[in-house]
Amino acid sequence: MEITFLGAARSVTGSMHLLSINDKRILLDCGLYQGHRQEAFERNRTLPFDASTIDVLVLSHAHIDHSGNIPNLVKSGFNGPIYATSATRDLCAIMLRDSAHIMESDVEYLNEQREKQGLPALEPTYTTADAQRALKQFHSLEYGSQFTIAPGVDLTFRDAGHILGSALSVLDIQESGSRHRLMFSGDLGRRNMLILRDPEVVRDVTHLIIESTYGGRLHGTPEEAELELGRVVNETVSRKGKLIIPAFSVGRTQEIIYGLHRLALDNKIPHLPVYVDSPLSVNATEIFRLHPEAYDSETDRFVLEYSDPFSFDSLHYVRRAEDSKAINRSRKPAIIISASGMCEGGRILHHLINNIGNSRNTILFVGYQAEDTLGARIKAGEKRVPILGNVFKVRANIEAIDAFSAHADQNEILDYVQQINGSLKQVFIVHGETEASLALQQGLAERGISQTLVPERGQSVTI
Repeated sequence: MEITFLGAARSVTGSMHLLSINDKRILLDCGLYQGHRQEAFERNRTLPFDASTIDVLVLSHAHIDHSGNIPNLVKSGFNGPIYATSATRDLCAIMLRDSAHIMESDVEYLNEQREKQGLPALEPTYTTADAQRALKQFHSLEYGSQFTIAPGVDLTFRDAGHILGSALSVLDIQESGSRHRLMFSGDLGRRNMLILRDPEVVRDVTHLIIESTYGGRLHGTPEEAELELGRVVNETVSRKGKLIIPAFSVGRTQEIIYGLHRLALDNKIPHLPVYVDSPLSVNATEIFRLHPEAYDSETDRFVLEYSDPFSFDSLHYVRRAEDSKAINRSRKPAIIISASGMCEGGRILHHLINNIGNSRNTILFVGYQAEDTLGARIKAGEKRVPILGNVFKVRANIEAIDAFSAHADQNEILDYVQQINGSLKQVFIVHGETEASLALQQGLAERGISQTLVPERGQSVTI
């Protein structure tokens, strides 16, 4: 068996790892890389292999940095099955089309500028039609169901506890008389988080590919995160300002809505309008409602008492662009939750343009901000930032609550790996900036787990 680490190796986005087993090629994830615009554009449109040689794709979850380049894979010649949980399939049905629409819109805007400069037109990495074709290749597998996906390779999904439908991909492999159990974490969730169940512990794993997004950092508790959210809301309202929350459409948005609902029920925040201004977020929330089987016991109890965790009197879901513009015309205190979570596109950019220059307002980051993204620059404290071709002064208050993260922190990853350590022969650390991955490697070594590797992008390992 050979593993080649093609994406999210010493970086956080663009998850993609290739397995060669029994003369078959199995791809784990096919995500979009996010970073410098030109580098991201080139890396995403140019796959590091001949797509027609890939036999099977195993998808850990629907986040775009894990799933977002699937339409390009299919467009480029991949015609095999894509295995995912049913919730991941449902989320991808909206997210991949949305991603394609954004690409088409961005290229249309760029081509208007290029035409003025006499430059040739660009083509989007993929189109909405490409995304639609890719969805036809999805095959659903539920948690705990073992299925043969290639000669000598059985796949079982286990609950990763990260977002709705997220899975630990467990591959039981027989090759040349040897047996291996390889597990790919995708993104590992946290214990005791809102809405979803805890990550499932998998036994007898011999080879582990583990994420390290927060491999060098610690989070606060979910309870502390909710208290911090209440504090930020109240301080912003006391200034008669608006609270702008860039949030990923899947997972983080629903957690923030649920947290605000709980705070409002306990009278810990004032009654004020809350807007979810992202068509994708609205659609994703509908899919959360369709999959109550993924909820943890606390959310189940909440549903029995209050019916819907994603709805309350002052909450408004916004689809139309006209309604989005009306929010910015209002000068009254409000909470605006909008995508994208790293401020790299979507309606959040218009809310930043209208609010980032006002010292009464607050920009609250509740998710990871990858290097070189607009969100990372604002969070880092830059006083002037470019948004849609213009430079804006940052006068708004900048806050961050990392404890809302759906990624396990360093101790949570270490504890998880230690629970399955008895059978481990090697651990491959991916999906983290180099510093975070190396910090996790050091943490594992301190716990007696020394057979580890932080691979470079493009590096291959034979087992």
